Amino acid sequence: MIIIKMKINDKGPYNFVLDTGVGLMLITEPKLIDSINVPHTRTIKLSGLGEGDSFEAFVTPQLDIVIPGLRSSGVSAAILKTDYFNLSGFIGMPVHGLLGYEFFNEMAVKVNFTDSVLTVCKPPDLKPYKKSQKIPITIEDHKPYMNAMITFPDGNRVLNKFIIDLGAGHPLSLENMPQNNALPKKTIRANLGIAINGPITGYLGRMEAIEIGKYKIKKVITSFPDLDYIKRAYSVKRDGNIGLGILKRFNVIFDYANGFMYLKSNNRFGAPFEHDMSGMEYYWTGDNLNHLIVSRVEPGSPADDVGVIKDDEITSINFKPVSKMTLEEIDSYFKTTERSLLLEVYHDKKYDRVILTLKKRI
Repeated sequence: MIIIKMKINDKGPYNFVLDTGVGLMLITEPKLIDSINVPHTRTIKLSGLGEGDSFEAFVTPQLDIVIPGLRSSGVSAAILKTDYFNLSGFIGMPVHGLLGYEFFNEMAVKVNFTDSVLTVCKPPDLKPYKKSQKIPITIEDHKPYMNAMITFPDGNRVLNKFIIDLGAGHPLSLENMPQNNALPKKTIRANLGIAINGPITGYLGRMEAIEIGKYKIKKVITSFPDLDYIKRAYSVKRDGNIGLGILKRFNVIFDYANGFMYLKSNNRFGAPFEHDMSGMEYYWTGDNLNHLIVSRVEPGSPADDVGVIKDDEITSINFKPVSKMTLEEIDSYFKTTERSLLLEVYHDKKYDRVILTLKKRI
C-alpha cells in the first residue's frame, strides 16, 4: 500500500492509505473522533463488495488537512463507528484511514514507485515522464476508470472496463468472469481482500495477458469474486479493477482534470507474478503489532500438511523473529520461490518447529 502522513485539524500526524478506489475520505479509526475534536453529526450507511451488511459511519464537518507541502481546507470525510477493516493488522503499521478523490481531484499526482516519492502540481504545469504511455480515463462517482484488453485462457481477447484502484493489493480482479467465461483450469480458493462490509471470497487463477496501451503483461494473477458479490449493484458498471500488483510495475501519473493517466514501466515491470505458496493467511496483532497470527489455512496446502491451523502464532522464519520483519519481508518468504522454510509456531500452548515446503499453487 501507499501510505502518506497527514495532520487533521492540526492533530497527528496520522497514516492514511492513498486509494483511488475511494471517493469520500474514510477515517477507519473510530478513536480519531475525540482526537481531532469532531462532534457526532449525522450518520450514513456504507456498503461495498464484502459479505457483511452495510455499516454506519459519522459524517464529519469540514476538516483541515495538511500533508507535507500541501494544505486543504473544507474536506469532508466519514468516520467508521467500528474499525471493520483492521488495516493496521493487515499492513503491519498503524493506519487511520483512506484518502482518495480529495487528493487527486484538483492536482496532477506523480507516483514514483522506484524511489517512493509522490510529486504533485497544478495540471497545467504537468510534465509527463519521457516516452510514457498516455491512457484515457474517466472519473465516475469520484473514481477513475479505464479500458484494457484481456486475453483469456482460451485465447479470446475482450476489452474490459476497470476501476483503477491503488488501494487494492491484487494485480487484477475480474468480476464478470464466472458469468461470461469458465474459470481458468488451475484456480485456488482464497480470501480476496477486505471491503467496507467484510471479507471478499472467491478464486485466484491467471489470465494470459492484459494490454494497457503499448504495454502487454503476461500470466497475470487474477482474482475472481464469488457470484454472490458480483450480483450486488454498482453505481458504475464495470468488469473489475486493476490494483497495485500491476500499477507498481509502472511510475504513474494521475491527471483527473484532463482525463488521463500516464504510465512508464519501471524495474519491476518484467518480474513474474507469484502468489503465496504456503496456503496461510495472516495478520499482525498486539499493542505493538508484533504478533503474527494465522487467520486461515487452505485445506490441502503445504501449511495444512504440516499441521498449522487458524489462530496459531508464527514467531520466527528460518530463526529470524518475525517481530523484527516487515509484512513485505514475510510475504516474500512465502511467495518468492519453491523451497523449504523452518517455522517456529506457538501452537496449543507450546512452541513447535516445523519444516514448511512451499509449492506453487497457481
